[in-house]
Formats: sequence, C-alpha cells, structure tokens
Amino acid sequence: MFERDGDSENEDRRERLRFWLTIGVATILTGVVVALVLLLSRANDNYDRSLGWQRQSLEVISQTRSLDAALARAEAALGRFAVGLQKEDGRVFEQQWGRSRQYLALLQRNVRDNPKQSALVTELAREMDRRGAQLGDAALSANYHQTVAAISKYHAAGHDEGLTRIDKLLTQISNNERELLRERNRVTTADRTNLNQYLLLFSLLGAAAAIFAIGATFSFVRSEADRRLARREQIAESDRAMQLEAAVDARTTELAEANSALRSEMSEREEAQAQLRQAQKMEAVGQLTGGIAHDFNNMLAVVVGGIELAQRFLSGTPEKAERHLNNALDGANRAADLTRRLLTFARSEPARPEMTVVDDCITGFAELVERTIGDRIALTLDLGAPGLACWLDRRQFENALLNLAVNARDAMEGHGALTIRTLVDETEDTAALAVQVIDTGCGMSAEVLERVFDPFYTTKPAGQGTGLGMSQVFAFCRQSDGEVQIHSTEGEGTSVAMMLPVAQPEQAIASQDDPDEKAVHHGHPVHRLNILVVEDDQRVLAATVDAVSELGHHAVACGNPLDAEGLVKEHGGFDLILSDVLMPELTGPEMVAQLKETWPEVSVLFVTGYAGDASEVASFGDHDVLRKPFTLAALDQAIRRNGEPRSAETARTAG
Repeated sequence: MFERDGDSENEDRRERLRFWLTIGVATILTGVVVALVLLLSRANDNYDRSLGWQRQSLEVISQTRSLDAALARAEAALGRFAVGLQKEDGRVFEQQWGRSRQYLALLQRNVRDNPKQSALVTELAREMDRRGAQLGDAALSANYHQTVAAISKYHAAGHDEGLTRIDKLLTQISNNERELLRERNRVTTADRTNLNQYLLLFSLLGAAAAIFAIGATFSFVRSEADRRLARREQIAESDRAMQLEAAVDARTTELAEANSALRSEMSEREEAQAQLRQAQKMEAVGQLTGGIAHDFNNMLAVVVGGIELAQRFLSGTPEKAERHLNNALDGANRAADLTRRLLTFARSEPARPEMTVVDDCITGFAELVERTIGDRIALTLDLGAPGLACWLDRRQFENALLNLAVNARDAMEGHGALTIRTLVDETEDTAALAVQVIDTGCGMSAEVLERVFDPFYTTKPAGQGTGLGMSQVFAFCRQSDGEVQIHSTEGEGTSVAMMLPVAQPEQAIASQDDPDEKAVHHGHPVHRLNILVVEDDQRVLAATVDAVSELGHHAVACGNPLDAEGLVKEHGGFDLILSDVLMPELTGPEMVAQLKETWPEVSVLFVTGYAGDASEVASFGDHDVLRKPFTLAALDQAIRRNGEPRSAETARTAG
C-alpha cells in the first residue's frame, strides 16, 4: 500500500511537474509570440512608413517636373501670343500659368516637413511671382495689340536672369528629393529585410505554438495571410511608383529637348525678323530713290546755279552775288538735311531731340510734302498753334509727317485734298499738341484699323509698300512721350493725329538758341588757338584750314593721319586737334588714341559726315563731334566749347 501511495504521489508529482512545465513553456511561448507579434507589427509599421516617404518623394519629383512643363508651355504660349496676337494663345498662357501655380501649391504642401526643401520652394515662389509680373506685362501689351512692346518685353523676359534662377531652383529641388529618395529606398530595403526575418522566425515559433494553441495559431495564420496580401499589394504599389518615376524621367528628358528646340527656334526667328526689318527698310529706300534723286537734283541746281550767277555778279553787283550765294547755301543745307533723313532711316541713327516750334517746322517742310504728293492733290495748312514748341527729334518728326502724307496720297489714288492741321488739346492734365493729317481717300475698315500699326502690315500691292510707315509713326510718338490717334470711315477718308506733349515754359526758355550760336564772332577770338587740322580730302582740308583761319586761329594742315604725331612734336603740341573720322590707313579715333599715349591732355574735336549706327558713338569717347556739312558759326561754337589755350608749363612739357 505504501508503495502504491508512493507511486501515486510520484505520479501526482510528475503530473504537477508536467502541468507546470506545460504552463511554463506555454507562458514562455506566449511571451515569445507576443514579443514577436510586437516586433513584427513595429517592423511592418516601419516598412509602411518607408513606403509612404517613398511615395512623397516621388510626388515631389513628379510635381517639380509638372511645374517645369507648365512654365515651358506658358512661356511658349506667350511667345505665340506676342507674335500672332491670337486670343486663344493668351488664354492658353493664362491656363498654363495657373496650372503652374497649382503645382507650386502642391509642392509647398509636400515639402513643409523638410526645412531645406521648404526654403527652396519659398524662394521658387518669389521668383515665380517676379516672373509672372514680367510675363504678365508682355501679355498685357499683346492684349492691347502693342506688338513691338510685347515682343520687346517677351524678349527681355527670355533673357532675364530670373528664368535661369527658376531652372536652377527646380533642378536643385529635384536633385535634393532624388538624393532623399535614394536614402529612403535604402531604409525601405532594410525594413523589408527585417520584416522578412521576423516573419520567418514567427512562422517557426508559430508552428511550435500550434501544439499548445491550435485555435489561436489558426486565427493568427489567417491574419498573417491578410498581412502578406497587403504587403504584396504594397510591393505592387512600390513597383508602380518606380515605373512612374521612370516615366517622369523620360518625360523630363522630352520636355528639356522640346524647351531647347523652342529657344533655338525663337533665337533664329528673332534674327530672321531683324534681318527682314532691315531688308524692308532698304527696300523702302530703293522705292524712294526716284523722289530723292529728283529733290537732290533740284537742290544741286539751286547750288550750282547760285554759285555760277554769283560769279557773274561778283565784280559788278555784289548785292546780287550775295543773294545768289545765300540761295546756294540754303540749297546746300536742304541737301544736307535730306541726306541726314535718308541715313537716319536706313541706319537707325539714335534720336536727337531738340526744342522745335511745330508750326514753323511744318511750314518749312511743306514744300517737300507738296512735291511728294503730286500736283493733283491740294495741300492745305491749317496751323493753329503758333509759337508752341515740343521736345522732339525734328528729323524723325518730318519723316513721320512724310510717311503719313505718302499713305494719304496712296489712299486718295493721287487725287484729292490733304490737310495738315495743328491744334492744342487741353482735355488732359497736361496740354498736348495735336498734329492731324486728314485726307479724303478711301478710308479703312475695322479689320485694317486693328492692325494698322503692326510692323510689315500693308494693304498695298506687292512691291508698293513696306508696311513700316505707320509703325515708325507709332514708334516716334512713343519715343516722344506722345501717342497716335486714328479715325477712319470707309469711303470718306482718314484722320491721323500725332499727340505730342507741349514743352513747359521753363524748358522752352532753357533750350532757346544762344545768340552766340546763330552768328560767327567777327574779329579775333578772346584766345587765339593753335589748331591741327587732320583731313585726307585736300579740298575739304583747304576749306577747313581757311575757315579756322577766318575765325582768328592759327591752323596747321595735315593731309595724312600718319603725319600727325610728327607735326605735334614739331610744333610743341597744339591747343586743339580737329580731325576727320573715316580716313585711309588710320581712322580719327585710332590716331587720337595713339597721340593720347604721349599727350593725354590734348583736346580733340571730331568732324564727320557719316551718320553711323548708335553703337559707333562709343568710339568717339567723351570728345565732341561736329557733323558735316557745317556752317562757320557751328565751327566757331565747337572750337569755343573744346579749345583751351595751353599754359606755358604745358607747352614746355610738350616741347
């Protein structure tokens, strides 16, 4: 009995031991399972978070490229709008610019947790605001059909540094996000590896735990299967995101190539347009050659006839000779003015505004206008602003007036009445002088009026018009701070008014000619100067030397610029060097540059009859320029402005 009781007690002890062992193992397994579940959940959360960061980086890259594409399409649409003035292009520009602002807002939201990227996006927003103001200004000019202003503003915006800064900011944002994406990909891969390891360990322990808790294990396996399905979906999403990134890269490359091609095309188009404008100008010069030759021959006839008659009357009746000489001088001055107008038109000479009494200018120019429009058109001058002056370029004003007269002549088909009227318009805060050119021609339709100021637009047959006349009138008025108004009725005629601001009284007083400039100072000047005259044309050299001597100065002639340095050394320096500009072997500015290496303080006065481009003015430096042909009074004033007698110490140093 005692043995049975002992065996029973041992069995109970073993049973209790197995029970507690089972409980302990179950507890340990449960603890391990719980721990593995927690680790697995954390690993899965880390992996989900890594995938979320990946998606955010891909969205930032995609939005950056979309923003760049929208900007490119907006600027391309604005370029077409500025050139073609099509409202549809303007709407496309506004739509694409608005879309770029939407992409910018999405970009700001996605990078708000990244201070570095957020700062770049904020700077990008400021640059886009400035860029939007520039492009909006060009779009506004195009919307009001100001083609020249729109193209100029669009061209200036295309070369603005803001465009380069926007490109750099977009590239930097994209590069930063790509670098961040690579780091996030690495973290995602590590999280996926940890997750797989935990899954493997969990599966092994789960199989062991199934002995103790089949029901719980079965439920857990089902939930794990759901998790695996979710992970496979996440992996599929990640693969699709990678494919999207590849597609974004490909599209970015295509957009970059398209943008480069567009800019190249714009550059070629601008060059072609510049060449075309100059060709059109020269074509217009060719069309005016006949009339210019006629005017020039008339002026030469006055000069030659006046000089010949003066020779006949010089000994017997000098008063008649003086009258004929005055007529010859007036004809020569008119020929010089005609030459300046032609060179200004063909060579784009810079404007030289001066105080001009408009009624007097029109009266003096009416003869050329009347000769241009022909005898079958009656010219009437209705000048109602006597004594009023405007600050403008007299040559360009006469050229604009002549363009309007020629257009009126063509509209009347050479027969009708042309009226040039001036009156004061006081409707604005500041008074404006209206110069109206009124014809009785065929008038213009609404479609023609809408495009009348467009460059190269003409309704004349091929070969009879350049399309530059009205655009030059518009440019002249804008340059003079004025405007152009045009009214026309089909079958009744056209009235074009150039609205020019009237000069203020203090401006008119300040700009009045100095009495000293209207006449030569007779007798010897206050300071008798030693002047070196450099001119390759012997006749012009002799005339200039005589003129300088007549003004009371001592002139030394130099017919070759290569001899100038030797003459300066021989005479111990000069008070003034009066030099031609275009000479063989050595130009005037080149000669002066060589002389200033030895005599840096020498005074120089350039004399030239060549209009040249505006860019060539820089070659004269800060020296004065006297235009040929010049009067004795103009030469006297130029010498007085530039010539100063040298001190004795300077003369000894030069000697």
